[in-house]
Amino acid sequence: RKRAREYMKWLFEQLEGPVWVEGWEDRDDCTMVDVPSDCIGYITGARRATLGVMEEEWGVLMFFMNKTEDKGRGRGGGSEKLIIFGPTRGRRGAELKIMSSVETKTPGFFTKGVREKTSDERGFDTDRLILQDDELSYSLGKQGTTRKKLEGAAGAILAYVGHVAFIAGDRKQRRRCQEFLKWLLAQRRGSVTIKDVSGRDDATEMHVPENCKGWVTGNRGSELRRMEAETGTYMFLALDERGEERLIIFCHDAGSKVSPHGRMAAERLVNEMIQEKLRDDGGGGRGKDSRSPSRRRDRSDSRDRNRRSPSRRRSPSRRRYNSRSRSGGRR
Repeated sequence: RKRAREYMKWLFEQLEGPVWVEGWEDRDDCTMVDVPSDCIGYITGARRATLGVMEEEWGVLMFFMNKTEDKGRGRGGGSEKLIIFGPTRGRRGAELKIMSSVETKTPGFFTKGVREKTSDERGFDTDRLILQDDELSYSLGKQGTTRKKLEGAAGAILAYVGHVAFIAGDRKQRRRCQEFLKWLLAQRRGSVTIKDVSGRDDATEMHVPENCKGWVTGNRGSELRRMEAETGTYMFLALDERGEERLIIFCHDAGSKVSPHGRMAAERLVNEMIQEKLRDDGGGGRGKDSRSPSRRRDRSDSRDRNRRSPSRRRSPSRRRYNSRSRSGGRR
């Protein structure tokens, strides 16, 4: 409650003039970012619209700090302090978004001399990877769709600041995001081999019949991209240890039978496409390869049990007897 009162106080003080938070260095609920003076308008947006969007996205409060005597200084150069209040993850996400925007306008401001880094911290931390030009454009995607896909499926924060990929989250989220990024870039060179995913808790394997693969993936992977966007997953065809191709759906969220997001939702969409293709091919949806191997075994076992168990259908004589009884009763 104390923090909420402070945030409200500083928010309204901005209507009067510059705001400065004394002792911000000792607080554990804020992050400070230096923003070049010529980027302030770009970061803020018209009537604070751009900052407002980022605040809503990350659940934080942000404003530029200035002491009264500093007002108007540095407009021709230098920088100003942007302070971000909120939880650790939200602050880091907003900070990286700001850094990415500034780097677009002033290349090298945040990345000059930056090196790759992989943290062993189990809790929240940030890793860095340096990307080449072609790797950056490929891993970003049109309007950032590929970046958002990897970020969402991994459960991490993935931001590109210049040519540096910043990956934030706990250790499991960071490692997962790095793997997804590595597999994505490897697909440019051909098929990817992932020998075994049975020990992972973020993957679902599906067998896709050979005559359905083109239908499920779509032109240049368009159908896979559509299903990924709908369910928040990352999926692609990969080879196993025997060199056989199967579809793997990756996501930290397993999903549920009713949720439109997660691996279970993506699996349902893929199965629907397989059944649709088999029906169009005249298979009536009964293609024996339309299910994953485990599901086919389950269905086969069920049929075996049914064959062994005695039939529960009524005999013809019993049906005729019951029919006479019912008709007699109506009379």
